[in-house]
Amino acid sequence: MREGLTESPLNPLPMAVWLLALPIIASEAVFGLGRIGLIGGAQGVGLRLAGMQLSAYAPEMVQRMWDMGAIDWAQIYRLFSYSFVNASFTQSLFVLAFTLALGNLVARQFRPTALIMLFFGSAAGGALVYTVAMAALPGRAVPLIGGYPAVYGLVGAFTFLLWARLAAANANRMRAFTLIGMLLLFQLVFGMVFGGTGYGWIAEIAGFAVGFGLSFLLVDGGVARAIRQIRQR
Repeated sequence: MREGLTESPLNPLPMAVWLLALPIIASEAVFGLGRIGLIGGAQGVGLRLAGMQLSAYAPEMVQRMWDMGAIDWAQIYRLFSYSFVNASFTQSLFVLAFTLALGNLVARQFRPTALIMLFFGSAAGGALVYTVAMAALPGRAVPLIGGYPAVYGLVGAFTFLLWARLAAANANRMRAFTLIGMLLLFQLVFGMVFGGTGYGWIAEIAGFAVGFGLSFLLVDGGVARAIRQIRQR
């Protein structure tokens, strides 16, 4: 038998990527079963709302901790949990697709623990920047829900890898920011057409910045090793 005939035609995803994706998949499975009445009884249709209430991040939480001078450890999990519960099935599909695709690409240069730290760091960083911004902006701060800030952190890490590759080739490094530019343009057009986007984009841009910045520390072997590996290809 020739070599390669027994290999899977699909590129297996790293375990770290699955660890980030499975909570999203599991939550949607629970919400779907509740919607058709298989779990939760008559209250099953409200499982998504209940999940959002349990996992959403409200800026008032950190502001209250700041005023009290103490950390509410019973609620601190919300800095991360909001990334795994989405407001709709469509949003979950987008978040899941980006997590799988970008997570797989980033995992080639990041250790599993570094990838997970990047995801959670981007989620928490996006939430904290959102908190600071909403303290200065008019209007009531809407709680954060959904995985976009964390996903934008993966976009930031992917942008860093492109940036390093272009730097190694002495090319225009600004080309690395094409993806984030396209995403922001799409978001702007979407907001103009459908409205109601609010200030959530602040957390998403912050998530991107945190992901890009953390990559300098978390990339496997540091910047120098990443550039050497890219040059060898």
